[in-house]
Amino acid sequence: MSWGTELWDQFDNLEKHTQWGIDVLEKYIKFVKERTEIEISYAKQLRNLSKKYQPKKNSKEEEEYKYTSCKAFLATLNEMNDYAGQHEVISENMTSQITAELARFVQELKQERKSHFHDGRKAQQYIETFWKQLEASKRRFERDCKEADRAQQYFEKMDADINVTKADVEKARQQAQIRHQMAEDSKAEYSSILQKFNHDQREHYHTHIPNIFQKIQEMEERRIVRIGECMKTYAEVDRQVIPIIGKCLDGITKAAESIDQKNDSLLVIEAFKSGFEPPGDIDFEDFTQPMKRTVSESSLSNSRWDGKSEPKPGSKSKGKLWPFIKKNKLMSLLTSPHQPPPPPPASASPSAVPNGPQSPKQQKEPLSHRFNEFMTSKPKIHCFRSLKRGLSLKLGGGPEDFSNLPPEQRRKKLQQKVDELNKEIQKEMDQRDALTKMKDVYIKNPQMGDAASVDHKLAELGQNMEKLRLEAQKFEGWLAEVEGRLPVRTEQSRRQSGMYDTQNTSGLNNCAQDRESPDGSYTEEPSQESEMKVPVTEFDDEFDDEEPLPTIGTCKALYTFEGQNEGTISVMEGEMLYVIEEDKGDGWTRIRRNEDEEGYVPTSYVEVYLDKNAKGAMTYI
Repeated sequence: MSWGTELWDQFDNLEKHTQWGIDVLEKYIKFVKERTEIEISYAKQLRNLSKKYQPKKNSKEEEEYKYTSCKAFLATLNEMNDYAGQHEVISENMTSQITAELARFVQELKQERKSHFHDGRKAQQYIETFWKQLEASKRRFERDCKEADRAQQYFEKMDADINVTKADVEKARQQAQIRHQMAEDSKAEYSSILQKFNHDQREHYHTHIPNIFQKIQEMEERRIVRIGECMKTYAEVDRQVIPIIGKCLDGITKAAESIDQKNDSLLVIEAFKSGFEPPGDIDFEDFTQPMKRTVSESSLSNSRWDGKSEPKPGSKSKGKLWPFIKKNKLMSLLTSPHQPPPPPPASASPSAVPNGPQSPKQQKEPLSHRFNEFMTSKPKIHCFRSLKRGLSLKLGGGPEDFSNLPPEQRRKKLQQKVDELNKEIQKEMDQRDALTKMKDVYIKNPQMGDAASVDHKLAELGQNMEKLRLEAQKFEGWLAEVEGRLPVRTEQSRRQSGMYDTQNTSGLNNCAQDRESPDGSYTEEPSQESEMKVPVTEFDDEFDDEEPLPTIGTCKALYTFEGQNEGTISVMEGEMLYVIEEDKGDGWTRIRRNEDEEGYVPTSYVEVYLDKNAKGAMTYI
């Protein structure tokens, strides 16, 4: 079916229809543009989402990604990043293959449509003008015929009238002949124009207009085909990225399947394993015997009133207790209170209590006792290093040898440090080799550079390598010591390792006896800077090897005391405890509940019963 034959008289409707077709094409272009914008926005949001949850460098989150579940999540984030890239590809392909191509096609279509309808209008105007000429010729022929008929009637009337002169009759006859001649001329002209018009009209409706409408029809069909092809391309652009998107989803599935709960459990063990042995059995305490007794060395119970003492089964060997003590309890073993003790509660009168507590300022030691203690005490200057280390631990820092960590964690940290130093050494060696080659090139080809200019850098690299090697040896020595004493390192094994000599061991015992004092000073371990080539300061061994101070009596808590400061211990009214260090005149008495709970309480808060046979004991009056 052809528009030229079937729609020969629908010129205006065809013009509207073709304009509607172009509008549809432009609407589809707008639709694809908005789709590409959505794809770009979606891809950007996906990338931002992936970036938001990526682990930050040099942060704790980066360490967490050693677990398989976190690795799978990281792989998911990376796959989502690639997934976003495919949506960007969709947007780019739609823009280049659909939007841009259709925009050019619409411009061409508009120009072609304009040309075709211009030719149609031109042909339409021509036939309309010719029709007007035909109509004018027809009216002129009709008028001339009417004029000739009137002239003939007038001549016949004059010729029949006997009163009219011959001259008038002749004039009327001539006038009638002229009118007849004009009518004949108009008839001939009208006939000629009519024949030409009919010919042109047939050409217009059977040749020109069909040709123009056929071109318009072809143009419209091309538009329809083109929009169909673009819709197919629209689907193909999506279909092209489906395999890659499928690979991304397969990668996420594979990452999820790679999660190994057993491996993650082992990593948790590696991360938090301390290397200590579980505590031994708790010895039976016979309360039918006199109060003079010592607490079992394997005791690991908590406060008597907190109801949380639940002994753990284990070997009978002595376990390391300090890792299980809370941080404030651990620091209470290192320091004594620096501020004066609080006064007893105002509601209780010391006179109402038998043998009531004395004021700290009233408690004085005999001068001879102070003098003898001063003369027999050992110099403590060798413990300043331990004091400095203890303060650094208290302030939140850590020793260089990681001695503040449990053995297993310390071993891991030392191994990590050794690996880092070896990498630095290898890097320096690579730089040295490169400079050596450069120097050889300069020696063979002096015009390329001065060989002597490299010597300074080589010497600097040599010094750096030597420093790094010494540092690595130092950490390797600490690592060897830790690996040699896991899970438990005793005093005898340290003697065999050669890291401690007899003098240091005796200094350690002396320092352990004077470890704490009420004025806040403490010592932990003798300095080894001048006596050892390899510096070893074991924070955990100090607590493991030092014997607990012996009890010199017992005491009864007269009032409840909340030990909130470091070095103090909380007691409940009426509780019986052990005295391990008497009041030195500062108003504080050091007591012990069990092996891992000891500290200072105000002397006025307890009633003390000292053992007269204990060394250095003094009876309160």
